[in-house]
Amino acid sequence: MSKIMMVASEVAPFIKTGGLADVMGSLPAALVRAGESVTVVMPRYRGVDAPDFYRLREDLPVWLNGFRHRVDIDACDREGVRYLFVDAPWFYNRDGVYTSGGKDWGDNHIRYAILCLAALAIAREIDAPEIFHVHDWQTALLPVYQKSWFGGDPRLIGAKTMLTIHNLGYQGRFGPSAMGELGLDQGLFHSGVMEYHGDVNLLKGGLLESDWLTTVSPRYAQEIQTAEYGFGLEGLLRERSHSLTGILNGVDYRDWDPATDRFLPANYSPEDLSGKQACKRDLIEYFGLPPEAMDRPLIGIVSRFAEQKGFDLIEQIAGALADEPMSLVVLGSGNAHWENMFRHLTSWRPDKFANWIGFSNEMAHKIEAGSDIFLMPSRYEPCGLNQIYSLKYGTPPVVRATGGLDDTIDGETGFKFWEYHPDALLKGVRYAIQKWFDRDGWQERMRRGMAKDYSWDRSAGEYQRLYAQLLGR
Repeated sequence: MSKIMMVASEVAPFIKTGGLADVMGSLPAALVRAGESVTVVMPRYRGVDAPDFYRLREDLPVWLNGFRHRVDIDACDREGVRYLFVDAPWFYNRDGVYTSGGKDWGDNHIRYAILCLAALAIAREIDAPEIFHVHDWQTALLPVYQKSWFGGDPRLIGAKTMLTIHNLGYQGRFGPSAMGELGLDQGLFHSGVMEYHGDVNLLKGGLLESDWLTTVSPRYAQEIQTAEYGFGLEGLLRERSHSLTGILNGVDYRDWDPATDRFLPANYSPEDLSGKQACKRDLIEYFGLPPEAMDRPLIGIVSRFAEQKGFDLIEQIAGALADEPMSLVVLGSGNAHWENMFRHLTSWRPDKFANWIGFSNEMAHKIEAGSDIFLMPSRYEPCGLNQIYSLKYGTPPVVRATGGLDDTIDGETGFKFWEYHPDALLKGVRYAIQKWFDRDGWQERMRRGMAKDYSWDRSAGEYQRLYAQLLGR
């Protein structure tokens, strides 16, 4: 058994803005089931509370730039995992996790430095782990502080660090004054450590100082070593390729299984697919699509409206899609341009397009179940979860062959296109539509996808082997 301390900026179900929270909500418990000891450290944001919280430590000393910050530690225990919440209201009791009014908090570097320093203080004064497992730029300072501030601390000697990259596109870049504000030696502000085009790059520091690096799919681990996907850090990642591993994210089938999903009007399984038609009818009626939509494939999208997700391709083929025998329902929010695009498509052709701008967990489940085809034309996708949900729900996905999409979808379970071009996307969608009309062949494709196993227990076993390797066991 290894003692692991995971540190992350968001953890489901306590707080969630993206896929990182889903990983942190499932992986720790899967590791405990595999025999590891896991503690998770995260901020106590506004609204993060539950009846089972208890105060573990009052006034844990956290020092930054000679100032002693008041930090309390709250805790709860679930599924064998101990969750520790860094209660520092000045930094975390705000109306947004990373942003307010669409703008990043200007002191985000300080906020997450406090999280890293609090985790190190917990390790020094309460319970020391054998491995610190940190996630993305928000916690990338922990291995930097560990090496530069606490290298000789007997309570931390021998502790290893692992950094998981969930999305290399977000690196935590701040102006050069951040070095002083973070209490870091100016000697680290050069291109060999934390300097990046004149800025301080927190992720870069973590990539250099961590003992091991992982990312969330094998294909993405290869892609980030190239200029196309490396966001300027591909050279560093190539240098560290000997200590970089891609481990595919898992999914929690307790929440995502059409046989037991409480949000569906009818449940179904590979043995009895009839409930899927009821889910499709329910979705069509909810969105006000015409009854004849039952006789053509219904395509679903659930996504953040972000640059990486391929909506520029959809914009370019929308007119051609409207002429195809299909309907499209979309759930998501984000970039205002894409929000307005889907609103426009719905007002232009309400017989073909429908949208929900925003997010609803219930509607996400309903779209996975009620759609015939799921669409993910991403420019890049470190792992992706919705294509894995789609397989389980018998909703063959059309994906661009990148990152985790390429790792999880094959020609037997879905449809892939390779070139990031609108013509390639349109060809892939048209091929899927054509195959849908072969009802017997389509049901066989559905069942093959539903039989796939991408559970967290499988992924946890790969992390467990890496932990043992790091500790020389």
